[in-house]
Amino acid sequence: MLCRSTDSHGTQLDSRLDWYAIYTRHQHEKTVARILTSKGFETLLPLYSVAHRWKDRTKLLSLPLFPCYVFLKGRRLDIMTTPGIHSLVSTAGQPAAIPNVEIEAIRRAIESGAPVEPHPLLKCGEWVRVKCGPMEGIQGILVRKKNLYRLVLSVEMLGKAASVEIDAFMIERLNGPPSKVDHPYYGSPTAEAYRP
Repeated sequence: MLCRSTDSHGTQLDSRLDWYAIYTRHQHEKTVARILTSKGFETLLPLYSVAHRWKDRTKLLSLPLFPCYVFLKGRRLDIMTTPGIHSLVSTAGQPAAIPNVEIEAIRRAIESGAPVEPHPLLKCGEWVRVKCGPMEGIQGILVRKKNLYRLVLSVEMLGKAASVEIDAFMIERLNGPPSKVDHPYYGSPTAEAYRP
């Protein structure tokens, strides 16, 4: 599930703008995203579904993939008066842009319909690229969980990651982490077919 908005006229906003992460108060992510959307900002709040059990019932909930964070396209200081916002994620006192590649990978993983869940951030592991399907070109670290393959996608600035279920035949192994010049949606000379 994905909460993504456009401007108040229903058109996509300028794609050249950078994405930024807003740090929100605990459990205020949906409220902040809704308010910013109503103000005409483009926001992204990745959600995942999880079943919670109580004594008397089980309920399917949509929770933020990155708790306490909402992504905003474009840097705007006037958002700080929005209820529920704590701060803009910054480095050395300046708002820190999230690479478009990381946001696009998360967005496409959610939109693919494959099961997505939060995952601890990984710094090393077997780097792969998706070679076909709705997530074609996305790169991440391959892990195995309960006889299933999962692709771990990171948002380095937040120190957080998410994993998405993937079939082994859809991926190819990379000879190490992607370089800054390799664009993840195009072919790379460092790729080879993956054989699990």
